[in-house]
Amino acid sequence: MASIGDPPIGSGTPEEARAVRKARQRPPSEDVHHIRDLDAGGVAARLYRPNDRDGLGLLVYFHGGGWVIGDLESHDNVCRALANGSGHAVLSIDYRLAPEYPFPAGLEDCIRGLRWAHANAESLGCRSDRLAIGGDSAGANLAAVVANLDVVPLVHQLLVYPVTDCTRSRPSYDENAEGYFLTKDAMGWFIDHYLSGGHGSPTDPRVSPLYASDTALASGPPALVITAEFDPLRDEGDEYAARLAATGVPTSHVRFGGMFHGFFSLADFVDDGAAANALAAAALRKAFGR
Repeated sequence: MASIGDPPIGSGTPEEARAVRKARQRPPSEDVHHIRDLDAGGVAARLYRPNDRDGLGLLVYFHGGGWVIGDLESHDNVCRALANGSGHAVLSIDYRLAPEYPFPAGLEDCIRGLRWAHANAESLGCRSDRLAIGGDSAGANLAAVVANLDVVPLVHQLLVYPVTDCTRSRPSYDENAEGYFLTKDAMGWFIDHYLSGGHGSPTDPRVSPLYASDTALASGPPALVITAEFDPLRDEGDEYAARLAATGVPTSHVRFGGMFHGFFSLADFVDDGAAANALAAAALRKAFGR
């Protein structure tokens, strides 16, 4: 990745970072039975259906990208893999990005999209009582926050290397500050843009779910938390999984040794990326009952 020569994340403007991300995007590597873009209560979204069955479970997915970059296209392959692997539907939410739309705009879009999915599940060929939420990185942050807010009934939360503590104070931030794609400085750049509107703070539970109360955490659905060894976010993800379990939430936590932030989206290149996709899909199948 270093040999490609892209500028470090955070060294330029959000527009430049988005352009770099778009330039590195590859065509999807697998087909899905049915894909269509739709309006989810005023929020752009994309539905993935792996088959024609009625009564599917539905994963509402929030993409990563530090609340600043990423969109439906950047995580198209991830959503295809989760739909095909689980045998259930995925609804990807194109929430607004900072700094143009700082916190809480993106969070509000995720809540709106989830509520719409719950209200319209049947029209999508899904069941409202088979609803899960998930995401990676900043998307996993949004998923965790929304799960703690108890917006609609959920059967599962998929959190892939989640941002749970925006104070950037865990030891893994210094241990993995540079050299593993996501850096400590890049996270500071992302967080500063996300909170640039003057609302919320790094210790606000709606920004950093690790600061949520035990009661809020306990209200969430069963969880799968995936973390990576060489990731600044490793410790806060590990700790969040431990707190969920301590509050009584059935929680599976898998830390992938030797992996770095972003590997979940690189299943075509990294064996553990494919393994993590398969693990997430299996957890969804179990959560949805078949």
